[in-house]
Amino acid sequence: MHITQKKKQKLEILMPGNGMAIEVPYFDGGISCGFPSPADDFKEDRISLDRELIHDPDATFFARVNGDSMQGAGMDDGDLLVIDRSIEAYDGSIAVCFVDGEFTVKRIKKEEDKIYLMPENPKYKPIEISGDITLNIWGVVTNIVKRVHKK
Repeated sequence: MHITQKKKQKLEILMPGNGMAIEVPYFDGGISCGFPSPADDFKEDRISLDRELIHDPDATFFARVNGDSMQGAGMDDGDLLVIDRSIEAYDGSIAVCFVDGEFTVKRIKKEEDKIYLMPENPKYKPIEISGDITLNIWGVVTNIVKRVHKK
């Protein structure tokens, strides 16, 4: 998601389901990215992705990345962001911001009495928050869910 002067950005906001947590197999021994290890070196447990990714269900939302302004932070177009509204944004955090009526995801940079919204792609310029720009920090990105295999 990035701000342009000509095109309005749409942020699709999703809330986590309130149903029972789904537990999937989890291999506690880790998976080697080098040489394979014998199969009996790991133990299968169960893990809930809800419990791993969501710490405050009432304040957590999901949104999809739209654009390439945050590629340097590992956010690619179509990735799913986990956003926690209960976390206060801090210098260096990546946040979903509402700027003059549009949503964007940027890294927060605080300098003395100024705030900048920093892209992680050199194609884009930082946004300086000045007196004529309205900023509402909507939530802090806590996780990125990527799909590595496209259907």
